[in-house]
Amino acid sequence: MITRTDLLRTLYEDVLAEARARAKGEVPPLLSRKRNIRARLQARLPEHVLTLLRLAGRVGERMEVSAFVVGGFVRDLLLGRSNLDVDLVIEGDGIAFARALAQEIRAKVTVHDRFGTAIVVLPDGYKLDIATARTEYYEYPTALPTVERSSIKKDLFRRDFTINALAVRLNAGRFGELIDFYGGQRDLKEKTIRVLQGLSFVEDPTRVFRAIRFEQRFGFRLGQETLALIKGAVGMDLFRRLSPSRLCRELVLLLSEDEPRKAVARLGELGLLRCIHPALTWSPQLGALLKGVEDSLGWYRLLYVDREMEPWPVYLMALLDCVPGRAVGETLRRLQVPGRQAEKVKSAHLTSNKIVQRLGKRPPLRPAEVFRLLEERSDEALLFLMAKATSEPAKRRVSAYLTTYRYVKPTLRGRDLKSMGIKPGPIFKKILARLRDARLNGEVQTVAEERDIAKRLASR
Repeated sequence: MITRTDLLRTLYEDVLAEARARAKGEVPPLLSRKRNIRARLQARLPEHVLTLLRLAGRVGERMEVSAFVVGGFVRDLLLGRSNLDVDLVIEGDGIAFARALAQEIRAKVTVHDRFGTAIVVLPDGYKLDIATARTEYYEYPTALPTVERSSIKKDLFRRDFTINALAVRLNAGRFGELIDFYGGQRDLKEKTIRVLQGLSFVEDPTRVFRAIRFEQRFGFRLGQETLALIKGAVGMDLFRRLSPSRLCRELVLLLSEDEPRKAVARLGELGLLRCIHPALTWSPQLGALLKGVEDSLGWYRLLYVDREMEPWPVYLMALLDCVPGRAVGETLRRLQVPGRQAEKVKSAHLTSNKIVQRLGKRPPLRPAEVFRLLEERSDEALLFLMAKATSEPAKRRVSAYLTTYRYVKPTLRGRDLKSMGIKPGPIFKKILARLRDARLNGEVQTVAEERDIAKRLASR
């Protein structure tokens, strides 16, 4: 797998990089790999996280094991991005370390003996993922890995990209020492996504989705060899052998990014959209629809700052919009999209064209008509309708429903109708619906006017 050419190329790149650095009066990269970033940790981390990392280092020292914080936490620290998801790797017994640390801070610990991992949950809900340093190998392409205990160097080598194969030592005597065996610092500086070894995408094709996700999130580029390996994996059609749940998980993560439109375009460029459905390709129309979803979600977040909503189902509605109706259900089942979200996507696909047409028709619908047209739709489907509508009046009607119409109610309630001598029954529902419509359309302003309408309907 590793040829003489591979070794020569790597050595040549390192020699060139060192020569360039010395010419500029900088620290050569090979030496800078062993730098200490204690000051950066102190400057950028909240006090409670820094205290926790120091404590982990002291526990490691006491147990005579090496403790490291690894992965995305270190990458984002070096990039100046906020990331408080802490993953610790222990050269030794990670589970014993987790129990000892949990005892120190009076935290709960959940253990997974089979994988040598544990989750420590602090009283305030903050979580630490702790793992034993391990190596892994794959019995065949797309298989789940077989795991064995190992060193931090081999543990980092099993990771997806060089920028995620960084670690910081936590032991008290060497706290803050940056560990970089594979050139992660160099690739961060050069804004490059690079795999650690040539079989990376063959062993785990989901890494292709992660490569594209990180490329677009950070504004990086795929390394030349990494791009060639991705094209090779696409040519081998390895993605058909992926389990649906793993493919769905990667798709959800990609569509949950801040601007997934760019990542979807990249998937289309590399011929990967057909993993979702064979008929799915990138087009300017799809790009415009995804941009519309992006805008409608941004509007919704500004409007409802205290309301949480997952964005990925709305993007998935847009992604499957051009797929034939029957195929949408089959695709959602194949990808094992969770039932509740799958129903929202199917419903939106089935009804969105008709609703958009009705919203844009002339003369314009009255508020009560808009209410009845949209009242059964989920917020995700409503935002998709806003994105799909090409006319501003149609967009405004969806907006008006979300912000105003759905909160309008008549002043009279069932008990008021009872007090008026109206006998309870199906008539109650009809009267209250008519009163709501009258309020929406501005036909009534007072309780007395509502009572008049109620009496007329009851007398009929």
